[in-house]
Amino acid sequence: MGKKVKWSWTSAFVGAASATAVATLLSARPKDPTFHLVSIKLTAFKLNLPHVDAELILTVHVTNPNIAPIHYGSTAMSIFYEGTLLGAAQVKAGSQRARSCQVLKLPTRLDGVELAHHAGKFFADVAKREMVLDAKVDIGGKAKVLWWGHRFKVHVDSHITVDPVFLDVIDQENKSQLEIFLAS
Repeated sequence: MGKKVKWSWTSAFVGAASATAVATLLSARPKDPTFHLVSIKLTAFKLNLPHVDAELILTVHVTNPNIAPIHYGSTAMSIFYEGTLLGAAQVKAGSQRARSCQVLKLPTRLDGVELAHHAGKFFADVAKREMVLDAKVDIGGKAKVLWWGHRFKVHVDSHITVDPVFLDVIDQENKSQLEIFLAS
């Protein structure tokens, strides 16, 4: 019939250690961070004769789902309306702990001249109380796991629908893609 199998603690220990190592590697796999626009606040109108620029504060909720803390450099997020660059939001250099959330306040300036080029569409959007904006940003930095530091880049594309009267966020779709550079 069948042979009797001898139980071995060594084999059981090796099997358990292998399963733990595989589970650790799978949970340590880098994950894309998430970004969510929480609010838009109008702070000022800047008279730049013959036009007026708008200054805003964008409040963005960022989640780092990874097991490593990150440090990132400053950059600018480009904001588009009808395919035209409307303005930029400044992202200051900073850091974020592993597996954490943080809220960023991004100072933003929108160009009144560029908006004036789309006056017909803008007034139609105001009438229906829905304005669609797109935003793109590349954020570069460094993540350190144990004693290894790896450079990374996160590319974020956002498609946001806002109420142009009250500046409420109606809907948004944010896609982020993490790229890790293994060579230093």
